[in-house]
Amino acid sequence: MMQIEQRILIVASPSERITRLCCIFEFLGEQCELIASEKLSSLTEHTRFRALVVANKQMSLDTLKSLQKTIPWQPILLLDGEDELVSANVLGNIDEPFNYPQLTELLHFCQVYGQAKKPQVPTSVNQTKLFRSLVGRSDGIAHVRHLINQVASSDATVLILGQSGTGNEVVARNIHYLSERSDGPFIPVNCGAIPAELLESELFGHEKGSFTGAISSRKGRFELAEGGTLFLDEIGDMPMQMQVKLLRVLQEKVFERVGGSKTISTNVRVVAATHRNLESMIVENEFREDLYYRLNVFPIEMPALSERRDDVPLLLQELVSRVFNEGRGKVRFTQRAIESLKEHNWSGNVRELSNLVERLTILFPGGLVDVNDLPNKYRYIDVPEYSVEIDEEQLERDALASIFSDEEPVELPETRFPSELPPEGVNLKDLLAELEIDMIRQALEQQDSVVARAAEMLGIRRTTLVEKMRKYGMSKD
Repeated sequence: MMQIEQRILIVASPSERITRLCCIFEFLGEQCELIASEKLSSLTEHTRFRALVVANKQMSLDTLKSLQKTIPWQPILLLDGEDELVSANVLGNIDEPFNYPQLTELLHFCQVYGQAKKPQVPTSVNQTKLFRSLVGRSDGIAHVRHLINQVASSDATVLILGQSGTGNEVVARNIHYLSERSDGPFIPVNCGAIPAELLESELFGHEKGSFTGAISSRKGRFELAEGGTLFLDEIGDMPMQMQVKLLRVLQEKVFERVGGSKTISTNVRVVAATHRNLESMIVENEFREDLYYRLNVFPIEMPALSERRDDVPLLLQELVSRVFNEGRGKVRFTQRAIESLKEHNWSGNVRELSNLVERLTILFPGGLVDVNDLPNKYRYIDVPEYSVEIDEEQLERDALASIFSDEEPVELPETRFPSELPPEGVNLKDLLAELEIDMIRQALEQQDSVVARAAEMLGIRRTTLVEKMRKYGMSKD
């Protein structure tokens, strides 16, 4: 199976210009590695790099053709190449002087070419899969990984506690993959999503004719999970009458199907999870105390994302990579954007962060996300909006073009200014400034001096309005 490495391999001898090229790639956020042409023989068709940059003068044409056959799905870029050599997986030449537009365009070609054949990354069932919320260096998540490694090899019942969206199912799957039951099935059940009258049938199965609509016998989740792991998510939402039946299965390892009399033995490991406080539910007679202690053999508490804000950069990197590997584009974040995201309270935890990454990938495919590109509620750093400065000549040309265009003229609000030009003429600049001051004053008065709403009323950005107010010496009052 093919593995992909997110780095650029440069085949050349060390030199000043190669160092310069590496610096430019690193400035673009890429990882580079320099190797000698003699080491190309070690490359196989099972490994693919983001791009392979080859100094053509140091390699014969026959060697290049042989390389293309060995690694047919490897995007190759030539340094000092010739146009006639561009074919198959040789996607282009890097010309000097090196420049940003050229290199980003060639890297884009490599990305598109690489997506034509997505690699299948082999996975090992005995190796922890660090899905989304298990990524991080904080003490909380490190403790969770330690507990998973400790309990996985046993058959002890595990109770995962934590807020919604922290990754309870991720923990359950990791416990399963690291256990001796990894070759068996992993069956998840959301106890809160199944109606109470159907939950017993879902868990234990039913016999034909046991109730209306039971036209045939059916296995339940306990039978489907035989030899593996059954994950009972949102166990706190399980009805009281079902809690009694679940307790019997956990204690005696036997059950009967709905409408059946045959006792069925089960060999299933149970992992449960909830975001609710079960001890408080016990006090309020909403959860059985004996079931709680049967489930709470080995508790694992997932920390909220707000408690491990320093993990946000690593989580972003992991989530962006996952979205990219699914072929849905890739975004990057400026340091200011990352610092702003670290300030958010993340009530939706990792699920909320994942949704944000997917949204930004759609809005800015292949782009760089800054603070002002984030939705308003994620902006905790005030950065002025960037605006392109256009000289007066350009503004004049645009104004004349709009006058003679076929578009309908813009209707301005009625003002106290003269509708006809007086014989002595006017100072147009002062007249327009007076009009602008009057409109700004009216907008501020109508919006109770709230600059953001006044700017929206005038159809301009808040920072633009602030600059105009500073220009005219105006205050909010």
